[in-house]
Amino acid sequence: MSGYVRLTCKFYKENRKWVAFCDELGTSTFGRTLDEAERRLKEAITLHLNTLEDVGERERFFRENNIPLFPTRPKGVVTVNVPSSSDYFVRSCIQPIREFAAA
Repeated sequence: MSGYVRLTCKFYKENRKWVAFCDELGTSTFGRTLDEAERRLKEAITLHLNTLEDVGERERFFRENNIPLFPTRPKGVVTVNVPSSSDYFVRSCIQPIREFAAA
């Protein structure tokens, strides 16, 4: 069965580069533009999730980090609370994952 995870992606500018960070996975990268940083973060997230699966650690990692698996693509609006003084913005990312064992 294939599925999805909902991840929180944060972006902020540091000097002349954009930094991108996934809260749940601890994955981060950067880019010269926001689009490049977002593209690179999606690639890093995919690599991270695939590596967890390849070494047989995805279910344990998700359980320990309270990352829910969804059998279908989650719908609806996701509310993220960010301090008004924050210098970054947050975006919810729905990431498809390879097959997983039903819990």
